[in-house]
Amino acid sequence: MIIRAAEMGDAAAVAEIWYEGWQDGHLGHVPDALVAIRTEESFGSRAAQRVDDTTVAVRDGEVAGFVMVVGDEVEQVYVSRRHRGSGVAGDLLAAAERLVASGGHARAWLAVATGNARARRFYERCGWVDEGAFDYPAAGEDGPIPVPCQRYVKAV
Repeated sequence: MIIRAAEMGDAAAVAEIWYEGWQDGHLGHVPDALVAIRTEESFGSRAAQRVDDTTVAVRDGEVAGFVMVVGDEVEQVYVSRRHRGSGVAGDLLAAAERLVASGGHARAWLAVATGNARARRFYERCGWVDEGAFDYPAAGEDGPIPVPCQRYVKAV
């Protein structure tokens, strides 16, 4: 497996993984207003806009997963359904932690939809600590949409 900075040519694969993974982890756990605007097309445009923030894992010539990091926040961590359970997520999260540290931060943080128990267990297994509930301001068409989340942190 290769972990590398994303390129524009990766955007379509990132969008597909992001859309499917977002549905798996968020449907039933986020406000309907957010679900309504998180269309398949929206993930395509957002993935293309976020290439500079994205690191991908490539296995056997295909994008197996990705992570997006901005400052000290690990914003997105997704692995394709086909590659879940293969270690890709752990490798991507470790890469994200290194990116946060290389940016001069001593601690990384991320938000997890409160009801996304699978993701929460994964982060806890990786040494992340749940600091408690908060409303994450997800970008909406008419301003931020508050999403009930847990804030996880880890010293890097």
